[in-house]
Amino acid sequence: MNSPNPPNSPESAVICSAKGCRAAAVWVLAWNNPKLHTPDRRKTWLACEEHREHLSQFLGMRGFLKDVVTLAEWEASAAGH
Repeated sequence: MNSPNPPNSPESAVICSAKGCRAAAVWVLAWNNPKLHTPDRRKTWLACEEHREHLSQFLGMRGFLKDVVTLAEWEASAAGH
């Protein structure tokens, strides 16, 4: 099956989760809401350099933030490297 967006095309770029931001994401913010998720579950938000701190603070103030790593580290971890 062919992907509609080749891996290196702009349409396949991973973008920041901040509202209205279209910048490329370079950070992964792993979080979970203990009232809704099991302790081992991790939801993710993606962040560009500009929004990493803001999104981290938003999650951190609620006690949801578990980890912040670069997108490259997250992808390597997911690939088992």
